Amino acid sequence: MRTLTRFVASLAIVGLATIPVLRKSALAQESQSPLSVVADGGSSIHIFPTVVGANTLAPLLADTGPLEYFGGPVMANPTIYAIFWNPLKLQSGAPTSMSATYQIILKRMLRDYPAHGIDNNNTQYFQTISGITTYIHNTGTWGGAFVDTSPYPASVCSDPQTPGNCLTDAQLRREIKNVMALRGWTGGINHLFLLFTSAGEGSCIDATINSTICAYTRYCGYHSAFFNAVGSPIIYANEPYGELTHCQAPGIPSPNGDAVADAAASTAAHEVTEAITDPLPPRGWVTAIGNEIGDLCSYNYGTLTWASGNANQMWNGDFFALQQMFDNHVGGCVQVGP
Repeated sequence: MRTLTRFVASLAIVGLATIPVLRKSALAQESQSPLSVVADGGSSIHIFPTVVGANTLAPLLADTGPLEYFGGPVMANPTIYAIFWNPLKLQSGAPTSMSATYQIILKRMLRDYPAHGIDNNNTQYFQTISGITTYIHNTGTWGGAFVDTSPYPASVCSDPQTPGNCLTDAQLRREIKNVMALRGWTGGINHLFLLFTSAGEGSCIDATINSTICAYTRYCGYHSAFFNAVGSPIIYANEPYGELTHCQAPGIPSPNGDAVADAAASTAAHEVTEAITDPLPPRGWVTAIGNEIGDLCSYNYGTLTWASGNANQMWNGDFFALQQMFDNHVGGCVQVGP
């Protein structure tokens, strides 16, 4: 109850208190979803499972929809930012890095995302606030990128896949706030911040109650939101380094010749699309059992028709292999919207 009270108070500050976000059905549905976690501090986190996790959860992730609207906001016209946290060393002292074209490919995908392919699919979804209905636009803005080479803070969680090198959600949120202050970036319901970490760095939701929900064992990424001191929402995504064993479907090619970057691009597209349609989970568009727009199509790429069968999207002359997203109109996964 304390978490819900804080959430309503925050919405009141940003003028969203009229949204029926606390509908009993939405909250009950959130608790049913194996992909939804309430973190220490009250943030609702929606994870993107590993390949093994998606297979294990297949009976739930394969529900046929449709996505339903639960009264919250959407990101009608998002501005997308990327933060690459890439110090010289991990907490263990081992060297770390990002592949040579990692940042290039991810920035290219995020810049190209608005008005193409799966972003067009978003335009069927909307918000209704104070009686006014607003559809998601197939538009958006590239807010910019920042590379932070400052050291990672001490590891206080334990990711089994990255022993000694682990960041909690609280530490990730602190990094986002630090970079926002440094760059003069502001929050708001139409601003999305993606935080990419380097090779060998893991993360867990926290070091206590959700200490076993970690990168590469339970998730390959997630999105969530928190509120700054003046009550403005900060929508963000945790993007662990691209990992092929746990976070890429077998047999998916690398259209850009950098397999870890191409895998990370698909995870990032998943989180961007889910954040746009459900920025304050689960109060936007989700199914009756809590799946989001990307969950129903996890690791489903459809037909690879571009770049000699190596890609399924061609945006501004750039090629990507990205998972499909759910389309309510056709009741299935698509590469391009209505």
